[in-house]
Amino acid sequence: MSRPPAIQATGLVKQYGETTALGGVDIAVPAGSITAVLGPNGAGKTTVVRILTTLTLATAGTAIVAGFDVKRDPTEVRRRIGLAAQDATVDPLLTGRENLVMNGELHQLPRKVAKVRATDLLEQFDLTDAGNRVVSGYSGGMRRRLDLAATLVGRPGVLFLDEPTTGLDPRARNDLWSVLETLVDDGTTILLTTQYLEEADRLADDIVVVDHGRVIATGDARSLKRQVGGDNVGVTINDEAHLDEVAAILADVTGSSPVVDRPARTITAPTTAGVAGLATVANALATGEFGIEDLSLRQPTLDEVFLTLTGAPIDLDEHAHESKEARR
Repeated sequence: MSRPPAIQATGLVKQYGETTALGGVDIAVPAGSITAVLGPNGAGKTTVVRILTTLTLATAGTAIVAGFDVKRDPTEVRRRIGLAAQDATVDPLLTGRENLVMNGELHQLPRKVAKVRATDLLEQFDLTDAGNRVVSGYSGGMRRRLDLAATLVGRPGVLFLDEPTTGLDPRARNDLWSVLETLVDDGTTILLTTQYLEEADRLADDIVVVDHGRVIATGDARSLKRQVGGDNVGVTINDEAHLDEVAAILADVTGSSPVVDRPARTITAPTTAGVAGLATVANALATGEFGIEDLSLRQPTLDEVFLTLTGAPIDLDEHAHESKEARR
């Protein structure tokens, strides 16, 4: 039996004057799963998050979060969600620990319980040594981790993360991914926007690709990769002189037109035969002395999917534009 959606949005429209930020977006996030929303600059991702978290009203459409309508019951929605926006919202004049205790008390936790929760979260986010330091002295990455910790103080059942790992180094990013995976294992539902395709590939049960305010593709990473083509056979050789000969063999075996990268000494060709096709290529290449360095079968990367679907690479500076538009 499929899990019921913890987040259900239907036909979301958002207009700012004559500008349409969202043109009818549908999103369904099953309880206890992670959905990632991807899109190029100005696609409308942050606007979706702001509507679902009751920070702005949709011009049209409906949204149910944690069983409550975001327009009719915004207070009930807020009681059940956590939100980490793009910009950290912790108080720079308090220590990390004080920020977390204060958040706990705002969630109506007894002070003793709030202190214990603060200690646990400082440890979970590798901030124990900095817990008694004033936040104004934190690095950007430390502030981001503290902001995420503050979001979790009330143990929300539904968590919204707007580019959660921006500003984190690779190790801290991986640590955070592990935390998010643990939260989902414990039943938390997460909707996140991200500028890191690797993040969506690793974390997301489902991916929603948004462009110009509309959903243009949905599915898990594997199904999205299949939408833009099947597997690719790749061959790398150590002698550029044999590139054309190897390309001809791949064309004959796969029945497709290979792509030759001469500086990298690689030839790539799409195939629908999977592992059997790879074996056929290997047998064909075994008849000659081509100096094969590598022979592999791979799916398109999520980067290639994104480029194919939207016609543009992911924009690492997108939040500066979209956040301004969403707050208008």
